[in-house]
Amino acid sequence: MWWAVGGAAALVIAGAGAFWAAARGRAPAELDGAVAVRVTGSACEPMALTVPAGRTRFVVRNDSDRPLEWEILDGVMVVAERENIAPGLTATLTEQLRPGEYAITCGLLSNPRGTLTVQATAESAARTSAPPAADFIGPLSEYRVFLITQSRRLNAALTDLDAAIAAGNVADARSAWQAAQLPWARLAPVMNRFADLSARMAPQAIYLARREDDPGFTGLHRIEYGLWRQGSAQGLEPTAKALLADAADLGTRLAALRLEPGDLPRMAAQAAGRRQEAAAPYAPADPSQSEALREGIARPMMLLRPLVAAADSDAAAALDAALGADDPALLAPAIERAAAAIALD
Repeated sequence: MWWAVGGAAALVIAGAGAFWAAARGRAPAELDGAVAVRVTGSACEPMALTVPAGRTRFVVRNDSDRPLEWEILDGVMVVAERENIAPGLTATLTEQLRPGEYAITCGLLSNPRGTLTVQATAESAARTSAPPAADFIGPLSEYRVFLITQSRRLNAALTDLDAAIAAGNVADARSAWQAAQLPWARLAPVMNRFADLSARMAPQAIYLARREDDPGFTGLHRIEYGLWRQGSAQGLEPTAKALLADAADLGTRLAALRLEPGDLPRMAAQAAGRRQEAAAPYAPADPSQSEALREGIARPMMLLRPLVAAADSDAAAALDAALGADDPALLAPAIERAAAAIALD
C-alpha cells in the first residue's frame, strides 16, 4: 500500500557510492544543484548550511550504524523530512523553502542539531501571492473542525486506555490503544506542526540510542510495546498519564492553531511521504489504521478540491486518481499540481 512504502522510492541506491564520492569534493551548494549532507553517529557534516530560497534538493548520506531520519525544523514545526535512511545509503529530499533560519536534525534524537539558513532571492520576493484568503475560509474552517473532532476522539480513547492500564486489564487496554490509533492516524498531517509533542507521544525506538530501553521511549509505542511484546500493563501507568496530558495539550494547541491556505497541501504531501511500515511495530497489523491514515491525508486536499476543479479540471482529476490509488509516486506530483492550480505552490 502506498502509505506503507511512502518515501522508499527516494532512496538513491544505484550508484549512490560513486555519486557521494564525487559530492564530497565539492561545496554543498555545488552538488549538481543539490545540497550534500553526511550524517555520522554524532553530527551532520556540515553542521551549517546556506541555500537560496525556492526549491532545493538535499542528498543525505547515512554514515552512521543506525537507521536515521533527517528533518528540517522551524521551531517545533517539521518543514520537511526523510525517514528510515538505512546505514550506508543515500536519500533525497526536495522542498520549497521560504527565507529564514531553520534547524536540521542529525541522526539520534539526542544528537546536536545543525542550522539551515535560507536566503531571500529576487525570485522569492517577486513570487505571486495566493488568491485572497476569503476563498479559503471554508476549507480552513472545515479542516479545523476535523482536527478538533479527532483530538477529542483521541482524548476519549486515551482516557479509556489510562483506566484500563490502571486496572491491569490488558485486553481492554489493547482495545483502547487500537481505538486511539485511528484519530492519531487522521491527525498525522498536522502533527508536523508540533514536533515536541510528536517526540513524546509516538517516538520510534529505532531513533533512540538505547531503543526500547531508552528513557525517551514513551507514549503510544511504549504502551504498545508493553501490551503486545511484553504482554503486560505493569509499569505503564506513568506513561499513560503523561500521554493523556500531552493529548490535552494537543487539543489546546489545535484550538488555537491558525493555518494558512498553503499549509493544507504542504501538510498532506509531508504526511503522504512519511514511511509508515513501522507505524505500529509491535501490535498486529490493523487495516483500519491504514484507512484512517488515508482519510487524514485526503481530508485537506478534498476540502480544496472544489477550488482546484474550478481552476484546472485536469488537476482535480489527477488528484482524485492519486488519492484513490495505491501508488506513492502519483500522490506528490498530484498534490503539487493541485496546489499550483490555485496558486499555493
